[in-house]
Amino acid sequence: MTNNDSTITAWFLGRLPEAWTSTAPAAIIVDRDEITVGLTIPEPELSADANDVDRAEALAGRVSGFREDTREQRMQIAREAEHRFERKVAWRVTVGDRTELFTHLAAPVMTRLRQPERIVLDTLVAANVARSRADALAWCVRLVGQHTEDWLVELRDAMEAVDRLRASGPVTN
Repeated sequence: MTNNDSTITAWFLGRLPEAWTSTAPAAIIVDRDEITVGLTIPEPELSADANDVDRAEALAGRVSGFREDTREQRMQIAREAEHRFERKVAWRVTVGDRTELFTHLAAPVMTRLRQPERIVLDTLVAANVARSRADALAWCVRLVGQHTEDWLVELRDAMEAVDRLRASGPVTN
């Protein structure tokens, strides 16, 4: 069995209950350690005169309710996927403008940094932007990701094209 992104995505799209994808299709994000299943659920109906605080509480309640009401089924799907694809599964739910990520993996990343890079991280820690060098590094990665998203999308598309070409090539022993 292959564990490429499209195979994993197809499995989840077939396995998820239709009620969970009635608002929008599931967004499956795959890396070598984790699969994140993103679901969009309907917003609660509020009166036209509802204020921002009431709206925020309604969204928080909807997310909390979905998390509790689907816990057993999500855990069962995650167990199946973890066994099948040898990756952890996380869940992300979006309702309105609120997105919440449920129990996700924090993978250690080994790196060797020279003094100039360490000084950058230490400056972020000293300025209370981050609690530790690890948090500072994660902050830097998120910032770069925000500012290079278009380029990263192009790069991922190119990598998928290479994977498709490799798969259609001759089989080697």
